[in-house]
Amino acid sequence: MKVRLTYDDLVQFPEDGRRHEIIDGVHYMSPSPVPYHQVLSRELLIQLCEAFREIGLGQVFHAPIDVQFSEHDVVEPDLIVVLNDNPIVTESRIVGVPDLLIEILSPSTSDRDRNLKKRLYESYGAPEYWIVDPDRKVVQQYVFEGAAYAEPVSCPEQITYRGVDNVVVDLLKIW
Repeated sequence: MKVRLTYDDLVQFPEDGRRHEIIDGVHYMSPSPVPYHQVLSRELLIQLCEAFREIGLGQVFHAPIDVQFSEHDVVEPDLIVVLNDNPIVTESRIVGVPDLLIEILSPSTSDRDRNLKKRLYESYGAPEYWIVDPDRKVVQQYVFEGAAYAEPVSCPEQITYRGVDNVVVDLLKIW
């Protein structure tokens, strides 16, 4: 019988500069992001923070921070939005389903972000998921409708967060 890892196992991993995640009890490791990945993350973070500061309805977090969906599902998305009425932020991590999850594709994580993590976020009913593709300069926007994500919308120039009004990211400023 294969042992399924838990959050308690995850916190025992060494601080090695890599991203460690557990999905369905299986350990996944990624190297540190490349500089362009960091630039995109920073520029998205700035725009989202400014928008949420202006409307005062939520918080924006960026990696490294653990998002624990369950005992056996703990991930570290690039960016996370938690609305004020969603009480999932604890002192040590986010425990529950964030309102928006954002992953920026890297060669080492592209398949995982597009498939495994998309299925994970969908299975927990995460309201919105953005996949940022630096090579194609587009964001795939997945919105949860009913019991699954609707067909994604490709956003090359701007993207509007569906969770609240007045949160628009100018993608032309990040590319």
